[in-house]
Amino acid sequence: MKRMPYPEYFPEPTFLLDGSGEPLSGAAPIVSAEDAALLDTYSRTVTEVVERVSPSVVRLDIRHGDGRRGGAGSGVIVSPDGLILTNSHVVQGAKRAEVSTLDGRLLSARVLGDDPDTDLALVRVDENTTLPAASVGDSKKLRPGEIAIAIGNPLGFEASVTAGIISALGRSLRAKSGRVIDDVIQTDAALNPGNSGGPLVSSRGEVVGINTAMIAGAQGICFAVAANTARFVLGEIIRHGRVRRARLGIGGGTVALPRRIALRLGLDQATGAVVTSVDQDGPASEAGILTGDIVLAVDGAPVSGADDLVRLLDSDKIGRTIPLDILRRSEKRRFWVALQER
Repeated sequence: MKRMPYPEYFPEPTFLLDGSGEPLSGAAPIVSAEDAALLDTYSRTVTEVVERVSPSVVRLDIRHGDGRRGGAGSGVIVSPDGLILTNSHVVQGAKRAEVSTLDGRLLSARVLGDDPDTDLALVRVDENTTLPAASVGDSKKLRPGEIAIAIGNPLGFEASVTAGIISALGRSLRAKSGRVIDDVIQTDAALNPGNSGGPLVSSRGEVVGINTAMIAGAQGICFAVAANTARFVLGEIIRHGRVRRARLGIGGGTVALPRRIALRLGLDQATGAVVTSVDQDGPASEAGILTGDIVLAVDGAPVSGADDLVRLLDSDKIGRTIPLDILRRSEKRRFWVALQER
């Protein structure tokens, strides 16, 4: 086999050699005992999480109504009776899928609901069977730097695992529908085509995100839809068959509130939802909301981040005029917004 040269920016590995060109037998270990212990702890953590969550990760092969085969992706079982979370761009508007489990079972499934605005979809297995379900965690408790583990079926390689960290929180990502998905998790756990729809898992073994996208050509810039958003979408699809939302007409992220301002205003929360964009002629624009405003409360309910906005702008608020408490230039103001259905 011809040996491929290393590129210039990635030098060949260097080994300790003796005079004969053989590895130096008495060389001191490069990794100290303390570092070895830390690496062992890290390895045990990742291994235990993978052993716990991998049985809940499935491969989805999409089937269109005319019999055509669609694409393939990953999904995660979130209920023992066969509810599976995946990406909207994995199901591609189809109604049927084949589910392959880690233990070799091949099951049929139907798509219960598809929400392109958050790039999430919910699938249910047809067979009356009990499946291993993963626990969905609270993505609001995440902190940058925490361990992040991605499990999925990249390029058809089933049950593949990559690990990294939570790189950033509160990112925004534009879905294929054109809508901006707020409160997206950025991670450097490597993702490849086929990882879509699989879980991003914390060191506690909880699903904290649904892997959704990567930036081609970049080194370790990947994204997952936050678990709190996924939980909201799951509930809406189960209740209504689709996600009904009140439209505010803003893009948002999560931002920390200056402590002195929070104390002066008597605010309980430490964070709010910062307005990163305002749709022209949307309800927020007509009410006078500006980019840079920080949403503190919606209809009296505290807002500590963009995921709260997703949750609070539910179907009950469609057609209502509600108060928005806003922090603008260190002053708290109230605006009344007439919400529409998205």
